[in-house]
Amino acid sequence: MKAKIIPSVIILPRRNELAKLHFYYSTMNAGKSTALLQSSYNYNERGMDTLLLAPAIDTRYGAKKITSRIGLQAEATTVSNNEDLYQLIAQSLNKNNNIKCILIDEAQFLTKKQVQQLAYVTDDFNVPVLAYGLRTDFMGEPFEGSKYLLALADQLIELKTICHCGRKANMVLRTDDQGNILREGDQIVIGGNDHYIAVCRKHFREGKAH
Repeated sequence: MKAKIIPSVIILPRRNELAKLHFYYSTMNAGKSTALLQSSYNYNERGMDTLLLAPAIDTRYGAKKITSRIGLQAEATTVSNNEDLYQLIAQSLNKNNNIKCILIDEAQFLTKKQVQQLAYVTDDFNVPVLAYGLRTDFMGEPFEGSKYLLALADQLIELKTICHCGRKANMVLRTDDQGNILREGDQIVIGGNDHYIAVCRKHFREGKAH
């Protein structure tokens, strides 16, 4: 079945309405980066600039880039987990008052403090922030960034994909180089389809990747 790309809606606060912190969450391979780049493109097409942020830890497709599995790509500012996002965004807005949206890829890697800073950005500068990330890791545990985005975001949007059985996939399995299912290890190990498989809760519990 041919995949369908649905254009994202531009999210701008109305007059006298505060901007919102949006959290787009999913498991692996649900098109988070594609949706982010589509949203940014929609703003740019209408003459509005965007600020794209990406974690410095993820260099799979090269530094300072956000790349989707279907080949879309855009330049981004990389941030570490000790970066003050409030100050970074404030300085960017001061330099360019045409920035109308902040978009963050792989937002699960943010810290609690950084999520709070993003919320304060929407409150103080009235600019929408769109964060895209995984909800849980390969052990079924929440990432720090995702946990606090779920707690603090004004709007939660689930991006859906399916398990190999046809059910909605809401978990992820990690495999080693031989395809064995891993149940223990470091929470953060950067990888793609070579080591992570999106599955439903039943097949996550059973450890069935196919």
